[in-house]
Amino acid sequence: MRSRRSNSHSTHYDDKSMETKKSSVEKKPTSGPRSLSRLLGLFDRLAKHPDGLSLAELSEELDSPKSSLLNLFRPLVADDFLLHTGAVYRLGPSVFRFASNIMAVWNFAGLVHPYVVELAKRSHETVYLGVLDKEAGMITYVDAIDSRQSIRYSIPVGTSRPLYCTAAGRVLLAHEDQDWVKEYLRTVKLEPRTKKTMTDRRLLRKHLLEIHESGIAVSIGELFEESAGIAAPVFGANGKIAAALAVGAPVDRLESELGMLVTLLREIASRASGLPLKDHKSEII
Repeated sequence: MRSRRSNSHSTHYDDKSMETKKSSVEKKPTSGPRSLSRLLGLFDRLAKHPDGLSLAELSEELDSPKSSLLNLFRPLVADDFLLHTGAVYRLGPSVFRFASNIMAVWNFAGLVHPYVVELAKRSHETVYLGVLDKEAGMITYVDAIDSRQSIRYSIPVGTSRPLYCTAAGRVLLAHEDQDWVKEYLRTVKLEPRTKKTMTDRRLLRKHLLEIHESGIAVSIGELFEESAGIAAPVFGANGKIAAALAVGAPVDRLESELGMLVTLLREIASRASGLPLKDHKSEII
């Protein structure tokens, strides 16, 4: 990625008033939280429009006056965070270097851990975070907090479990690349871990579609007869599923608190993904 500075940093802004002489009364530049929010919104919009957006389009997208945006854009263009060519603005090399530095120290489990802690405190049950191990065709738990209740579900970090008969595993299957999922469902041996384990491939495929729509998976006594789980997806910055956030509990306790846990899990998983909470009308799966 080029880091060379352009010689045209005194760019031709879309607003003709910027080409005129300065007026006797200078407008104050935007500053503070509002300016920061506007800046982050700018980068978000331009990331979704690689061909760039005009000043008028950005003004509409960000619901901000052109004059305020121009005050914000000038130093960003000068420092290569923005490129201004023709009539459009694009993300510049400096913002990509900045993003690369952030990603270099990004630790997903560490980033999501505060949400695991919050869910454990508010649910009073065991909470765990699982990721897909494609090579093994399993889910591996990378974070877990045990409930403080005397009778509880417990799972050590590093434990692997089958995908097809766990709530967290099914969430991963429901949102993973469908070519991989199709091959997994074709080759996996659906062993009956308990009398309730779903072992019909056709029903499992239908079940995964329903989970994808509802955003929630529930498994009652399918891996162990006395335990149950409920899970929701956590999405990464690229919009793809990164992990499953789950609550585990004894069957009777999870069933009695299911409505509360669904609401709570959806809320926290959405915030962990950095996404707005959706209004799901589908039934719990």
